[in-house]
Amino acid sequence: MAKLLRVQTPADRGPGQPWRPGTPPPAPIDPDRPTADIRIGYARCSSLTQELQSQLDALARHGIPREEIFSEKISTRVKVRPQFEAALAAAREVKAHAPHCRVILTVYEMKRRGRDAAELTALAGHLTAHGLVLEMLAGPLAGTYDPSGPGRMLFGFFAAMAETEREAIREATLEGLDAAARKGNHGGRRPVMTDDMLHTVLRRKAAGERVEDIRKDLIIPTGKNKGQNPSLASIYPALAEHEKASAHPEAVEQAHADFAALT
Repeated sequence: MAKLLRVQTPADRGPGQPWRPGTPPPAPIDPDRPTADIRIGYARCSSLTQELQSQLDALARHGIPREEIFSEKISTRVKVRPQFEAALAAAREVKAHAPHCRVILTVYEMKRRGRDAAELTALAGHLTAHGLVLEMLAGPLAGTYDPSGPGRMLFGFFAAMAETEREAIREATLEGLDAAARKGNHGGRRPVMTDDMLHTVLRRKAAGERVEDIRKDLIIPTGKNKGQNPSLASIYPALAEHEKASAHPEAVEQAHADFAALT
């Protein structure tokens, strides 16, 4: 006997009403696909830690099959995360084929997904556009959040955090430019850490080297400490400044424009 396939009926279609050209037929519903929640898991940890397995175990205990969990060991500083993009693509595909189901992207905790509020806000927009739901298993915000439903308050909070971060970075950059100008350094960066030194740290750190080891190969080119290695107290603030500038480049640009207008 042939297997029957159920299809959804359009809202404008009723008994005795023929299908009209131009009205797209609804996607067929697989009778073997449950109408319950469908979860796609994602786990991430730093390339220098060994905590990935604990996340995989937590996702598995939550009922997510291993073949539906995407995982990777990658630095937080790396913007492109191939396995996370693959998890999003899988969630979108499932939603497209099962629009009647709630498709949930499940991560262990918030810090495994977003580096800052701006990144989380961008994720919220993506989830909303594709009808997906975010779930976090641990951390202070553990729970399930639908960006288009009750969870929109959380994502609104993310957006507010991003705006606060941008303003804080703009003000800090503006104050740094002013302080540097008063000392005769109009570049805005501490003279101990040059751009070349910072780029060296970023490149070698991305390759897995420790900052403590990289520091030994850095030489201060000018000033009273010329010829010496910079301290960790000089390197880490420069890295933090670079991270903020990378997260909100428009805030840094605005600060430079504001400073130019003021001076």
